[in-house]
Parts: sequence; C-alpha cells; structure tokens
Amino acid sequence: MYDDTDPRSTLAATARPRPESGEAIAAPQYFDFRELSAGSGPSVEERTAVVRGQNVILIHTFARPGDQLDNGTLDNELAVVATAGSPAFDVVTVEGSTRVEGAGLVVVPPGSSHISVLGEGPLVRLVEAGETTWSGLAANAGSYEQHHPRVALLERWPTPPGGNRVRVYPLSKVADEPGRFGRIFRTRSFMVNFLPESNGPRDPKKLSPHTHDDFEQLSLAVQGEFFHHIRTPWLGDSTAWRDDDHVRIGSPSAAIIPPPTVHTSEAYGPGVNQLVDIFSPPRVDFSEKPGWVLNADDYPMP
Repeated sequence: MYDDTDPRSTLAATARPRPESGEAIAAPQYFDFRELSAGSGPSVEERTAVVRGQNVILIHTFARPGDQLDNGTLDNELAVVATAGSPAFDVVTVEGSTRVEGAGLVVVPPGSSHISVLGEGPLVRLVEAGETTWSGLAANAGSYEQHHPRVALLERWPTPPGGNRVRVYPLSKVADEPGRFGRIFRTRSFMVNFLPESNGPRDPKKLSPHTHDDFEQLSLAVQGEFFHHIRTPWLGDSTAWRDDDHVRIGSPSAAIIPPPTVHTSEAYGPGVNQLVDIFSPPRVDFSEKPGWVLNADDYPMP
C-alpha cells in the first residue's frame, strides 16, 4: 500500500471489519466545477456548484467582491475551505463578524450565517448531507436516494469544550513537520486534510494505491491536473464488474471515491498541483496519530 517514506505506512489497522454483505460497490463520481457552474456568471447561484457524498455536501463558488453567500439556518456546523487562490471574506453570524484572510479552515457554528466576500476566487463550503437547505441542490442527489450500505453513517463527534463559535485555523501558522501527513483539521462532522503543493507530475513509479473499509473520500483538486486511478473489486455478480478508471481532470474539481475501491491520485500538471481530502465522519486512524490533527484540543475524539 504505502512505501516506508509515506507517513501513512505507520497507521494502525482499522478496528472495523470491511462490510462483506455482498452489497454492490458504488461507482466513483467525478465533477469539474467549471462544467457545473459558470465561472463568469452574473449571479452567485450561477457561479455555484453543489455536489454531495453520503454524509457531506460540498458547495463550490467562484466568488466575486460583494457576493453575499447565504448559508441558511443550519442544524450543525459549516466548514469553509479557503485555499491559496481564495479571497478574503467576513463570516457573519448573530454574534458578529469575523474577518478571514489566507488559506485555512474556518468553522462556523450552527444557526444562521452568511459570508461577505471581499475579493475574487474560489470558496468551498461543507455542510452535513442532512441539511435540507442544501440537500436537494446537489447535482448528484439522485446517487444518494438510497443509503450506500458500505459507507458508515455520520455520528457527530463531541461538542467542542469551548462551545460553539467561529473558529479560524490558518495554514500560515502550521509549520512543516516530518512524519506528519498533510495539515489536518476536524470538526464534529468532517475531517479536512490540506495536502502539500507539488511541482510538476508525480513519479508514476511511486504511487500509493490503497483502500478504505467503510468511508468515502472526497478528493478536491484546487490546483493543477490529476489522474484518479480507481479499481472496483470483483464481487460474485460479474454483471456489476467495472473497468478500471484512469480519469484525468483539472481544477477545481472533485472525485468521490467509494469504499472499498482501490485508489490513488497522480498529479499530472506541469505546474503546481494540490489536493484537499475531505472525510465525513472524521477518520479515527488519522485522529489516533499524535500531532496529526492540528485542532484536536478544540474537537476531541468520542
């Protein structure tokens, strides 16, 4: 799965057995946000694309100065993924306004809120799949009319000890640390891993195919181009077998990778390439690694 230089090679084996009920394995899904929304459209709605996984909804907006992104009134937290290309913005709740500048993760408490955009660039919001304000808007809503039985359902992790409030986690305050995999933050419902920027194509002789037992991975491409290589294991029903995927896609885009497919992503672009991985619920194996989750004190494990 991983070579000795990959920090994931030290992960403990999962304690949850892989579901072997014979249920069909869901198909991977791929979304190019420049095809799902108009990057130059006049309205926020035209410049926004919504896709979902089993437990999480991803909202991608090509934001412009003066945009007011209404989050609705939510039952649980919302997370904002700000990348190197994202604009500055204000998070506005009933408690007041919080200015955000630079890449990082922002957690917005439950209730009503909106985002006031101060520049131009992409902004990504994450909400739980059960939020009715957003669930019907997903381009792939039909893929989840029935629960995917191989994906564990979301059970929220504990409430933050400091209570609900806007929390900002800037990447600029995170120093590189050998042996840590990416820059990982979690909320009660999500885990977001900002993987390092890479220059040029990945060495095709050093890929890392692996599987997940019972959770989806949303792989968000924020810079560059990637090949997503995904293999669906064979079950007894040969009519459901699939050819391997080798899907080339640019950014911004998202790949939804279902369990227990074998998968790896290969940076392909000649310039800067970067992925952000999203999981819901948060991963236990990553959380058990000391120092990997950068806001663990704010969001304790169950």
